[in-house]
Amino acid sequence: MTQAPPRIVTFQEFIEWYPNDGKRYELHNGVIIEMAPPSGDHEDIAGFLARKIGTEFDRLNLPHNIPKTAFVKTPNGESAYSPDFLVINRTNLINEPLWKKESTVTQPESVPLVIEVVSTAVASSWETRPTHCLTNWRDDYYKKFADYEEMGIPEYWLVDYKALGGRNFIGNPKQPTIFVCKLVEGEYKMTAFKGNQLIISPRFPELKLTVQQIFDAALGC
Repeated sequence: MTQAPPRIVTFQEFIEWYPNDGKRYELHNGVIIEMAPPSGDHEDIAGFLARKIGTEFDRLNLPHNIPKTAFVKTPNGESAYSPDFLVINRTNLINEPLWKKESTVTQPESVPLVIEVVSTAVASSWETRPTHCLTNWRDDYYKKFADYEEMGIPEYWLVDYKALGGRNFIGNPKQPTIFVCKLVEGEYKMTAFKGNQLIISPRFPELKLTVQQIFDAALGC
């Protein structure tokens, strides 16, 4: 028997429905997706980045923050993502109509940097749970890449510590890679960093951090 497709919901319906059950959900083109729990390595890398980048914007006395949970909503279409790592520009939050009640940003001026740690995990659509989708590297490399680019978010990192991306991105044989995507004339320019290369961040140009230092966080080094 063919399963009925999940019901399409609006962002407002999604927010009103969102349960306090300890689980993470995103809205992908109107479909509520239950996100699989992250692995320990995934959390180690995200936590390491939060500590290092947070220290850097504190040093520079920038009006930034790293929210524990927040959504980035696309202005066109019904999608809302909860990034692995999100830097918020607090000075622009006064212009965000959804921030106070829904902790949601919609404007690129509010998001100096967003980072997704690439992973593969099974997540289920919320409606009846018989339909499963695979949240994998394609979401980060294609879907979220395109949406963040369209929004005008100035800097987007893909942290592919398991070398899950396509060979056209990370080479053959595959190697763990971090991509820094810088918005140039409305399009992302991707720069790949590997091994002991020093990451060059447009937003934090004095950040002294190598790819290997980030990946070593998952190894407990």
